[in-house]
Amino acid sequence: MDRAAFHSSRHRPFNVLQNPWYGLETTPIRRIQIRVHNAWTDVFLKLESENFAGSIKARTALCLINSLEQRGELTSGTTLIESTSGNLGVALAMVARNKGYRFIAVIDPKTTDENVEKLKDMGAIIEWVSSADEYGGYLLSRINRIRELCRNNPNFVWPNQYENPANPLAHFSTTAPEIFEQLNRKVGAILVPVSTGGTLAGISRYFRHISPQTLLLAVDAHGSVVFADKASPRKLTGIGASRKSSFLTPAMYDDVFLIRDEEAFSFCHALYYATGLMVGGSSGAALAAAYQFLL
Repeated sequence: MDRAAFHSSRHRPFNVLQNPWYGLETTPIRRIQIRVHNAWTDVFLKLESENFAGSIKARTALCLINSLEQRGELTSGTTLIESTSGNLGVALAMVARNKGYRFIAVIDPKTTDENVEKLKDMGAIIEWVSSADEYGGYLLSRINRIRELCRNNPNFVWPNQYENPANPLAHFSTTAPEIFEQLNRKVGAILVPVSTGGTLAGISRYFRHISPQTLLLAVDAHGSVVFADKASPRKLTGIGASRKSSFLTPAMYDDVFLIRDEEAFSFCHALYYATGLMVGGSSGAALAAAYQFLL
């Protein structure tokens, strides 16, 4: 092939590579230290950015779609549709593309430009929701839009990350045992950002059984109503929600940390300056909560 033709935008090499799609691989853990009261304490970061979709939502997406396939709910003509603030949508778009399904991502103005571009690159159809819900967020508006579209399109299938037990199952079966083994079965506390609650519910189910002494700490955005009753404006995405979790009960966690936007963003910057690691707002919130926990 002519070199110029190969490099032109009309001849991109999309058909010369493939992902055999064997599933998830163990993501690495990195040790950092946080200084509290002039003493340094080890904190371990689970680097979910190493997943195939760049976030922990890769686990959720794969488990959601696998569960639908196992129940025989998907066919070659199926269109998957899901509400997303970004990361789960990107992961679902990747899995759907590899498995041959169409995918519609229902997003809102808080979705980052980067994630919108990723969704488009993966072939997702974008459905925008611009009207805020009664709590000032967009989650309930996105869900209402999905229900409306599914009523009018019988070939649409909604994985429903908010209520599908495959969501917490993903973290019970993969995330939690990885953490337990990687830390030599000695885990003092785990801090988990919460939105649907699926990650914390799955991790909690595993550790309450295998290591009941491990503290399970929920991290939520200030202004979210997952644990609070009154909503307020917030900028953080990927953490917090305009509704209670369908998966969580008080027995699943030992404490809750409500983190403000500026606290989360401050710890994102601090981590980058100290280590070169670039993380999103929910990870910054987890670090802010870790600092508060250690005080």
